[in-house]
Amino acid sequence: MPGEELRSGSSPTQTQQMLSPIDLANDGGEAWVWIQIKAEARRDAETEPALASYLDPNLRSATVADLIAARYRDPACVSFSHCLLNYKGFLACQAHRIAHKLWTESRRPLALALQSRISDVFAVDIHPAAEIGKGILFDHATGVVVGETAVIGNNVSILHHVTLGGTGKAGGDRHPKIGDGVLIGAGATILGNVKIGKGAKIGAGSVVLIDVPPKTTVVGNPARLVGGKDQPRRHDEVPGESMDHTSFISEWSDYVI
Repeated sequence: MPGEELRSGSSPTQTQQMLSPIDLANDGGEAWVWIQIKAEARRDAETEPALASYLDPNLRSATVADLIAARYRDPACVSFSHCLLNYKGFLACQAHRIAHKLWTESRRPLALALQSRISDVFAVDIHPAAEIGKGILFDHATGVVVGETAVIGNNVSILHHVTLGGTGKAGGDRHPKIGDGVLIGAGATILGNVKIGKGAKIGAGSVVLIDVPPKTTVVGNPARLVGGKDQPRRHDEVPGESMDHTSFISEWSDYVI
């Protein structure tokens, strides 16, 4: 049976001899086509080093973690395929991973050219030297800027118009270090070589210029710790995964509309 030939892993030539394109499409051919695509990609990567990074196991692992992050943290993400095909924050992050790999391989002109193209297409500007962990959600993503020496941990969620920048023209290690599980709200700006502790929450529109302790929340401009700097209120959640932006409000302000 034609289907049996497909399942047995027959070569393209054998299958093409047995089935017309229409028969192939109607008889389980989708699985066969994807097998061929992967085989061809591996073949091409062996002959062209610039393509090999797309098959890197670490990149594949990070990509899957990012897909899961988008699918389960963002209620607007209706499916994995929607994320893979259309989600510009996810796509920008994957493109950056390629640029970063090129950067670490000392292929810096190509990495910078890719960065420029990512910025043009997605309105996301991440320096190829910046280090980004797994399980990252760039929600909406427009206007995100990440500097050269920035480091972003695992399971971090970052909304639109967030800047992880420097404080001036000084060189060296000059950009923020974001711990695992951090949530950074829309429009937040974090400047300088400051450390945002594991599981911290940065409120929307905040301007952060100093270190933030783990599992605390900062809001405002300049940012202040909810609960005060002497006894800041701590939470047990992982904000980067829970996506809880507003639970601190009752303790931060008594303003009522």
